[in-house]
Amino acid sequence: MIPQLNQQNQASLGNVNQAHLMALSQQGNDTLSYAALMEQATAQGAMQQVAGENNLQVPKVNFYPSRHPDPQKARKKDIKQAYKLLTPSKRGLLNPIRWVFGRKYRYNKQSSVCVVDGCDCATLIQYDNLYAKICDEDTGRSLWEMYWQNPVTGEPEAFVALEKVTSGRKMRGTYCPEHMHLYHLLVKWEAEEDRIREANPKRLRDRVKQGVSIVTVPVSAVAKKDPTPTMLKKYEPFFAELEKDSRKTKGINVNHYTNPVTGENDITTVSFDLRIFQHELALEQQATPAFQALVQQQVAQVVNQNPLDQESVGVGE
Repeated sequence: MIPQLNQQNQASLGNVNQAHLMALSQQGNDTLSYAALMEQATAQGAMQQVAGENNLQVPKVNFYPSRHPDPQKARKKDIKQAYKLLTPSKRGLLNPIRWVFGRKYRYNKQSSVCVVDGCDCATLIQYDNLYAKICDEDTGRSLWEMYWQNPVTGEPEAFVALEKVTSGRKMRGTYCPEHMHLYHLLVKWEAEEDRIREANPKRLRDRVKQGVSIVTVPVSAVAKKDPTPTMLKKYEPFFAELEKDSRKTKGINVNHYTNPVTGENDITTVSFDLRIFQHELALEQQATPAFQALVQQQVAQVVNQNPLDQESVGVGE
């Protein structure tokens, strides 16, 4: 991205000194900081250097930061201009390729080609990965980390441009480093606009006009006080175990008595029936009918295999 000081002066940010950048950051859009302008100026110088050393065609993004005295109006002008500069390039209305083959967009063939200027980003990365050198002035993260890496695997993955910049169907191309930086700034500007819009009291009236119902919720309904005394909270794990074991045995009974006036649980009783415990324990120690039948079957097989032992057993008896 090659922002200019104004529309009359065509000097790029890479050719101006820090005093000019500081003056430009103090005018117009208050979210276009001095650090962001410095990042862009550094990127421009690097792009021109790579182009000169390797005989590459490097695009120029003629973005002119608004100098409107109202910061919010200046930001809106910058957003409008960014959308215009980031919109994928279209073929002419009289171009037969557009109507015969249905190819409305000029650069929409490869994932590594910029949809605006046709720059071969893959070749540019081979010489110098400028995506990794242009960083966000707030987080310090590079464009490569934010837009050109798979968030799950971390593998390189080209950013996919959209037909309407921030919405619409996916294109087959991407953005070159300078357009990518302008896109990143656009996202930040729109986020700031959304924050201001949501904080505006008129936003609530607009929603009411659109049919959104506003319901006042009492604080008592949102945060209901826990009626359990502090002294009893330490016994909650104990009662949780009792509730769980009472589903497994009839020897434990937990009874809750609700106050008919307040609807709260006033009394809780726990009873242990040792008679039921002893009965259930005796049943567990007894062999099941299936197990007894299996034992008798095995005894019969042994006797049938050894008839002499059967006779001796009979004599002994």
